[in-house]
Amino acid sequence: MKLNWAERLVVNNPLRVIEQRFQIRRLRKAGVLEPGARVLEIGCGRGAGADLILDAFQPEMVFAMDLDERMIRKARTYLSPARRSRVAMYAGDAVDLPHRNGSMDAVFGFGVLHHIPDWQRGLAEVARVLRPGGVYFLEEIYPFLYQNPVTKHILLHPAGNRFRSADLHQALEEAGFSLIDSLEVKFAWVLAVLVKRGPAEA
Repeated sequence: MKLNWAERLVVNNPLRVIEQRFQIRRLRKAGVLEPGARVLEIGCGRGAGADLILDAFQPEMVFAMDLDERMIRKARTYLSPARRSRVAMYAGDAVDLPHRNGSMDAVFGFGVLHHIPDWQRGLAEVARVLRPGGVYFLEEIYPFLYQNPVTKHILLHPAGNRFRSADLHQALEEAGFSLIDSLEVKFAWVLAVLVKRGPAEA
């Protein structure tokens, strides 16, 4: 689901970049992603996340995807020419990723999963494109923040099939992920590092 005007205002402001910088520092401390990786960012927005990923993790290539063509255009403007040579940007759908099975070393998702009506299918796609031992860096919010009596009239989200903390953790386990590190306020928000289990661990 594309963002409405209020959500674009939230994700395109400098405070969001500061927040993402803190999140990426926390994610990097897990020490599970080597330089030179192939990385996918789902819901790249205006490109700030891809920019920070390049600095923090030194990947070979970032594939930056967003459902909204307007965000892709913003990302092409936001990133410098030198950065753009290491970022492949495209419009696409998180439930139908155009990448081969096991082709990614890491997937980043900053607050995107709760925008997907069939978020379980979105998780399955993340698991599909990650290699065994690949890393899923996840930031998510729960309905308390976006479907409360105030925000539900301002922000646009799918009405049904929503996840809370227990639902998300169960779905991640069932999709084949093991939790490595997390920072969570259970009713509101989670930042997590997960690794895709191999066949012998499943």
